[in-house]
Amino acid sequence: MQTEIRVLLDALDAAFLGTSWHGTTLAGSLRGVTPPQARWRPGPRRHTIWELALHTAYWKYVVTRRITGDEVRGGFPRSPSNWPSMPGHPDAKTWKADVQLLKRMHAELRAAVAALPAMRLRKRSPSGKWTYGQLVSGVAAHDLYHTGQIQLIKRLMKR
Repeated sequence: MQTEIRVLLDALDAAFLGTSWHGTTLAGSLRGVTPPQARWRPGPRRHTIWELALHTAYWKYVVTRRITGDEVRGGFPRSPSNWPSMPGHPDAKTWKADVQLLKRMHAELRAAVAALPAMRLRKRSPSGKWTYGQLVSGVAAHDLYHTGQIQLIKRLMKR
């Protein structure tokens, strides 16, 4: 596999899966979170862990579609897209399904990146000013940004 693609895949995984040198990953930050914790809102107009999980899933979906050229609107399974609403029945089954959606979106993004020719990494996506490489590295940064928020929310719950 081409070195640049391997580096991007490693960055995606370091931000999302398992353990990483920097600490908790996005998937790690969700491990053990219960539905009541996931829907706890730290303040008015502040996001819940559940909303952050769905938001990160959405942006993995968007970047996957930009990489593959399949930019069909309305295809994300939850709405509204960027900040999907909390489910009507926020129970353990629904929380588990939404965490699985996030994991599926990560796997689809990973597969799209693995299939991406390295020469396209420096080309701009037709839908924006960012290159494909910037979009992919941006998703890893986005995961880490929201991981920090999730970790903070978990600490605030204990106060």
